[in-house]
Amino acid sequence: MATGIISVGLHLTGFEVISVLMLAPAGVVWAFLAIDFVRRLVWNRTRWETEAETPAALTAVAATTVLGTRISLLGWYAPAFVLLALASVVWPVLLYLVIGHWNRHMPGAAFLVCVSTEGLAVLAGTLAVAGRGDALVPAALVLACLGVLLYLAALSRFDVRQLWSGAGDQWIAAGALAITALAFSKLTASHYFTGAAHDLLRGACLVILALNLIVYAVLVVTEVVDPRPADDVRRWATVFPLGMTAVATLSAGAAAGISWLRPVGSGLLIVAVGAWLLTLVVRARRITA
Repeated sequence: MATGIISVGLHLTGFEVISVLMLAPAGVVWAFLAIDFVRRLVWNRTRWETEAETPAALTAVAATTVLGTRISLLGWYAPAFVLLALASVVWPVLLYLVIGHWNRHMPGAAFLVCVSTEGLAVLAGTLAVAGRGDALVPAALVLACLGVLLYLAALSRFDVRQLWSGAGDQWIAAGALAITALAFSKLTASHYFTGAAHDLLRGACLVILALNLIVYAVLVVTEVVDPRPADDVRRWATVFPLGMTAVATLSAGAAAGISWLRPVGSGLLIVAVGAWLLTLVVRARRITA
């Protein structure tokens, strides 16, 4: 997810070669995890069911939609549609299992119910904007709105103390808002909506982006005031929101016609790339130590 969304950001800022180079390992890792997902489902059902009840299981949907979004930007629409179909089949099953096992004090991973839903909206919206099916736009709108409701539901169960004690996944609270803003930017960019409907979607996109940036800033402050280790695997759950915020800012700026958001998004992307490199190095050292 982290590598895929940074690949998208590099594409949006014109670094196509580096973007494609990052897409390759993201695709390989996705394929490996997809095979493992199916293997456990077929041959180790008990373990699959246990893991499918945790919020982290929804990364299967989110990662699939991020990969689909990136390859659709290459013009590979057929495989992007296949990934959209796969994610759409898995999403309701995992969402049902995860929500059925929620409790009152959840970590940041709880917001993956929103991330996975908005991921479907983003991929559907991306394909629609590319002229590959206006029929996808209403579905994207419904999913985008449902994602907002799921964000509020997750927020009501989020343990606010995670802002100060979370090991990295508390950042998904910002990432969920970012991918929601990205979904609404796709709807804003679609020619399907005009007049008041377009203005409403544009306004929603910008409001959600503003909330995203506020939460982003709060999380930065908490990290500065109370630093946490960088070697926890959950730091990848920090990198993804950093990259998603950058992409959402770039996309929202283009869709809403606000030029000054592009340098802001580019700056945020530099931060995300730096975080990706740091996390990669730290994790590599931890594994080889």
